[in-house]
Parts: sequence; structure tokens; C-alpha cells
Amino acid sequence: MSTSNPAASLIHPTAIIEEDVVLGEGCRIGAYAVIKRYTRMGARNQVCEHAVIGGEPQDLKFKAGTVSGVEIGDDNVLREHVTIHRGSRPGSVTRIGSGCMLMVGVHIAHDCSVGDQVVMVNNAGLSGEVSVGERAFISGLTGVHQFCRVGRNAMIGGLAKVTQDVLPFCITDGNPARARGLNLVGLRRAGFKAADIAALKDAYRLLYQDVPLAVAIAQMNKSDSAPVKELAAFLGGVGKRGFAHPRE
Repeated sequence: MSTSNPAASLIHPTAIIEEDVVLGEGCRIGAYAVIKRYTRMGARNQVCEHAVIGGEPQDLKFKAGTVSGVEIGDDNVLREHVTIHRGSRPGSVTRIGSGCMLMVGVHIAHDCSVGDQVVMVNNAGLSGEVSVGERAFISGLTGVHQFCRVGRNAMIGGLAKVTQDVLPFCITDGNPARARGLNLVGLRRAGFKAADIAALKDAYRLLYQDVPLAVAIAQMNKSDSAPVKELAAFLGGVGKRGFAHPRE
């Protein structure tokens, strides 16, 4: 293990830190936590008791001896029993941003990418190669299917079964999960302007109308609102699962 200043990190004597691990200054590693090889962690992260970071992926294609890793930013809180698996291909990485809160029992599988200030509540899980945008909120006992995208400032309700992309700025809930409306509380807390929220409401209504998706995207792209254009880009982006449409 190496740290930029070992004395500045507090590591419980029962924690296990394997070789080829980098910890930034001010990290706190709790009792019986395990930080496995090829993990790179920034500053001021808290890893609580019995968390396991950097374990081998649960992927049948993974070959023993593959060198892959986990990269974690700064100021994250990883609570008890959190598990984060490293990439499944040579040189691949599972990435966690900065300022995230991963509550008890959260699992992040191989090759996921999680943005800044994401909150995941108890026992929520991401399957392999899921991407999560910044400030997304994923409620407890939610499962997200592999290859799904979760947009920025999205909120997913508890016990949701997410098998398709989750729209940014929206609430998604249910089994199967579907868009239920804008994440108004989250948008206001994030400092979105009233004009942008109103424009997003208009854009969301387009998804209810009986028009082709390409037409709805084209209308969104005419908006002066940057978040609306971002929503259009997400809808038109490369996704493998389709998106959780508000209509049945």
C-alpha cells in the first residue's frame, strides 16, 4: 500500500490493505474493511466496517490474473458492507466520483461509472457496466440491470426494478420501473432555475404525446434551456436498454 501521507490516514488495525493500493490523505478505514489490490482512492474517504473495495468481478468472462482496477474520488462515505468490484477486462476500471454516499450493503459491480454526489440507499445494487450521472438518488433495495444509464439528477424509488435507462431530472419508480414525473424537489435543491424547470416540464409532456421519439427530440433541441437539450441528448444517445418511458 502507499499513501500520499500515511500518517494522515486513520486505518483500523484489523483492516486489510493489499499491495498495490493507493490511499489519499485523510482517509478513514474501519474495522475489518478490505481494500484489495489495484484500488486507487483519493482524499478524505470513509470506508466503514466490513466494506470490501476492489474485489474480483462476478463475471463469468473474467480471467484470473487480469489486471483491472477501482478508482474512487474524494470525500466519499462507504458505509458498512459496501462492495465495489473492479473491472472485468484488462485495464478496465470501475469508477466512483467524489462526494458520494453509499449506504449499508450497497453493491457496485464491475465496470460501472458513478458520478459525483450520488446517493445510494441501503442494499441498492448496480449490475455490470451501469453508468450513473451526478447527483442521482437511488433508493433502497433497488436493482439496476447491466448496461443501463441513470441520468443526472434522477431519483429512483425504493424497490424499483430498473431494466431500462432512467431519464435525467425525473423520478422513476415501480416494477418494471417507469418515469413518473420530474424530480422537482431534487432539481430545486440542486439550484435549477425556475425557467429551466418549467422548460423541463414542457419537454417531459412531449413524451406523453403520440409523436415519434425523433420528433420529440427535435422539438426539445429547439429549446433555449440547457437542461432540456441535455435531456434530448440523453434520449438520442447510445443506450442498449431503451429508456423507462412514462407511457405504458
